[in-house]
Amino acid sequence: MITIAIDGPSGAGKSTIAKLLAKKLDIMYLDTGAMYRCLGLKALKSGLDVKDEATVKNMLDRTMVDVRYIDGVQKVFLDDIDVTAEIREHAVSKMASDISAVPCVRKKMADSQREIAKKRDCVLDGRDIGSYVLPDAKFKFFLTASAEVRACRRVKELAQKGQDLPYEQVLSDIIARDYNDSHRQIAPLVQVADAVLIDSSDLSVDEVINKFLVVIGDKKRV
Repeated sequence: MITIAIDGPSGAGKSTIAKLLAKKLDIMYLDTGAMYRCLGLKALKSGLDVKDEATVKNMLDRTMVDVRYIDGVQKVFLDDIDVTAEIREHAVSKMASDISAVPCVRKKMADSQREIAKKRDCVLDGRDIGSYVLPDAKFKFFLTASAEVRACRRVKELAQKGQDLPYEQVLSDIIARDYNDSHRQIAPLVQVADAVLIDSSDLSVDEVINKFLVVIGDKKRV
């Protein structure tokens, strides 16, 4: 069984790299961040106070998050509604970070991710895959980039989707999310000792992929 864990901060390119890596290796890609974004979207729409764990748990018990592949494309469903595009809106990002820090949310999502990873070869990306969800994964990576580079990438990405946000706001949001993700009590963002660090700040996507493939190839021969 091949299990690849990719952790790192928001905007480091984890999803892009994980998708391409899964395609090259012909294995499944699971976007764990999308699962939290679904819950963040629902909380945002309902005006939920994510600091009230009892209220969050009540929502969680009545929520279905599903990841499906349709015509080879991964789609994310919230309560049986396709929200693949909606969960990528900028406002959902902060709420996803906030709700992911709630213990009952973390546990339920991690359990779901472990069950999926048991069944087939896959690449998972997130904040706590190698440290909490799949600590025994054979391949662990920590993909990062400077906050400034990540903010530039995010501004361009949002602009392509018709969302124009100032660079300063995006940078501030990224720095705040980094702090929240790395300081939460349950499964914080951290580079585990056996994860390979890759900084994508000055690398192209192809260069990053090649670094991943070299490490995976070398470890397979061990």
